[in-house]
Amino acid sequence: MKVVFDERQLLHAPAQYFRRGQMIDHPEQPQRAILIRDALAGAGHEIVQPADHGLEPIHAVHDRGYVDFLATAWPRWVEATGSTVPAVPNYHTGRRQSRPPAGVVGALGYYSTDTACPVTEGTWQAIYWSAQSALEAAAIVAGGARVAYGLSRPPGHHAYRDASNGFCFLNNAAIAAGAMADRVGKVALLDIDTHAGNGTQDIFYARGDVLYVSLHVDPSDYPPYYMGYPDETGDGPGLGHTLNLALPPGCDEAGIFDRLDQALTAIARFSPQALVVSLGFDMAADDPLSEVGMTTDGFRRAARDIAGLGLPTVLVQEGGYLGPSLARNAVAFLDDYGLG
Repeated sequence: MKVVFDERQLLHAPAQYFRRGQMIDHPEQPQRAILIRDALAGAGHEIVQPADHGLEPIHAVHDRGYVDFLATAWPRWVEATGSTVPAVPNYHTGRRQSRPPAGVVGALGYYSTDTACPVTEGTWQAIYWSAQSALEAAAIVAGGARVAYGLSRPPGHHAYRDASNGFCFLNNAAIAAGAMADRVGKVALLDIDTHAGNGTQDIFYARGDVLYVSLHVDPSDYPPYYMGYPDETGDGPGLGHTLNLALPPGCDEAGIFDRLDQALTAIARFSPQALVVSLGFDMAADDPLSEVGMTTDGFRRAARDIAGLGLPTVLVQEGGYLGPSLARNAVAFLDDYGLG
């Protein structure tokens, strides 16, 4: 399988963030992508560079003002503050009768929803090429390949149309799905990260050409907290095109596959021309952020079950942090997707 990755994706390397009342080491590290890349190369998968597909497909799903802010935030921050400490917002707006301010300090809070997405010197290049990796995987599939994998890091599925969230700045899977929809028609986007893809839901909630299906831990006391509930089903032309399948904390593999079966049934009923998978390995039982019990054999089975839909498929990396089984799970999933 072709694995799309660009070294510039390693340039975003946040050290810490504020979580549950304390500063902790930031789990979204470059090393997670290096481990996956090297393990897949060792297993015989082909590592390829993305072409530059430009900003147009990014603007198709993200607010232009937000994208422009991300592209310029670091030099503006350094100029305004005289500091090269990573830019973390100390103001946030609830977006009630608000507008983006001219100054970078206020804009940082306007375009951020939490403290998990510090902007650093290398952030823009990393997130831009992460999105390009997903777009290249989509181009490979649109060109006739059965499946391709965008090793997108930093991840993307928490990024809203106009705000960062949960380690995510640009929504790589949504960008790839939008590009595929433009090329082939109806697209299903299946999210199997342990966290709800609130940003992806936000982007496609009122669209009827993309079905968004997510299985994730119940967000009532787990990130992203504010979205990902079963009664959120879409709006306007998108009504009925969002399906959230929540897992209870501590859910075992049998419960996960019960939800996955429901997801695959819904996708088959939608009859899409292509599939995008937000691929999170943070459902693994030994992942630092997991609250469910997926095993390596479970990832193998999931790959075969999803591949059984028989759809041209773009795999886009989401979560999966520095747990012992991360690289092993990536190899298991990609190897067995080819057998499904």
